[in-house]
Amino acid sequence: MRSIIRCRDGAALVEFAIVAPLFLALLFAIFQIAYVFIAQAMLETTAEAAARVILTGQAQTYSGTSGTTTYTGMTQSDYASAVCTMLKARSPFMSCANLYIDVTTVDSYADATTGLPTLTYDSSGAVSNSWNYAIGTQGSIVVLRVMYVLPVVGTPLGFTLGNLSTTKRLLLATSVFKVEGYSS
Repeated sequence: MRSIIRCRDGAALVEFAIVAPLFLALLFAIFQIAYVFIAQAMLETTAEAAARVILTGQAQTYSGTSGTTTYTGMTQSDYASAVCTMLKARSPFMSCANLYIDVTTVDSYADATTGLPTLTYDSSGAVSNSWNYAIGTQGSIVVLRVMYVLPVVGTPLGFTLGNLSTTKRLLLATSVFKVEGYSS
């Protein structure tokens, strides 16, 4: 019996088998946190650039065409396409299908809503919210909320960063600003 207790053959393997799952779960959690952090930083940078388009009057004075009709001012679709292009330039792993944009004007900074919205879903599980698009004019106070539904993966030990479900996290980048004077 004493020889069995003194024997150290395979002790490292047994110790590694005990520690390895915890180490791998910790490593996976670190990678997941880094992934969410980088995605949030990319969304913040995109929101900053998107706000600049409205802030400087580019969205209000944009000239576009639809068929044979020429129009002034970015439509909601034009603006969403521009923001999507900005996002893809910064982060190719993020999909525009998971990007949502809400632009509202308010009377004062105190009236600005900057929190996470409540998402509603249709029968197929897609987000069905209708988002505002009011870019305002010179001197308007605008609240821009750029949202992204990021897929996340839980770890074997139950760690997850999902705030919508265990497999999705809603990221939010908000800018509140006053539209500068611009020439029409």
